Amino acid sequence: MRKLLMATVLFPLGFGLAGVSHAQSSTPAFQNNTSEAQRKAGNNQATAELFYMIQQLQADVRRLQGQVEEQQHQVSRLQQQSRDRYVDLDQRILDLSKSLESKAADDASANSQASRPGEATRSTPARVYRSPGAEEQKTYSAIIDLIRNKKDFDAAISQLYDFIDQYPEGDLTVNAYYWLGEVYLADPKLEQAKQAFTIVATRFHDHRKAPDAVYKLGITLNRLGEKDEAKRRMQSVVERYPDTGAADLARKFLESA
Repeated sequence: MRKLLMATVLFPLGFGLAGVSHAQSSTPAFQNNTSEAQRKAGNNQATAELFYMIQQLQADVRRLQGQVEEQQHQVSRLQQQSRDRYVDLDQRILDLSKSLESKAADDASANSQASRPGEATRSTPARVYRSPGAEEQKTYSAIIDLIRNKKDFDAAISQLYDFIDQYPEGDLTVNAYYWLGEVYLADPKLEQAKQAFTIVATRFHDHRKAPDAVYKLGITLNRLGEKDEAKRRMQSVVERYPDTGAADLARKFLESA
């Protein structure tokens, strides 16, 4: 009887303990599943954010590439316009230099003819060149700085052409033609240098830069292989501008030729 009573008491107690034990063993598994789900959800969110950032970066790259292509197109267009402009201005200078050379030859032929007896000799009045204004002088000084100090010949050539177009027939315009020849001679682009120096030597023969221009024209012709014409130009410097530094240089050239 005692054994039956103990069995009756212990059996429910054991069943209860087993239930508690089973409940305790089930709790960590549920918690682990929840943590795993949260971790996966977090990973999915991070992946989505990363994918969005990549899309944004790709869009930015495409936009920047479009801007670069547009700028390259604009640069190419400006370069072509600049080349076309140089060709046009070079042709204009070439045409002008040829016409001036022809006129100078005609004048020399006319002057070589003997004067009639009793005919008075008329002297040509000295030309008065237009003085530069403040802005013109400032622009010219900036160009000279490009040539002498910065050695930026391409920019100097472009700005010299602009200066000649904007300020025609002035005192500094003659200087601009001369420096155009100097830059082309240093570049070297000898045909263009010849054209620029010829303009100063013939069209502005009474300007203070004329002796230097004729001397540099002789140097340019000599480099082009036109030896006889170079000597003739040097001789003209000596004869027409005898008391100048250009004449001294021309004499040295003739002595060594």
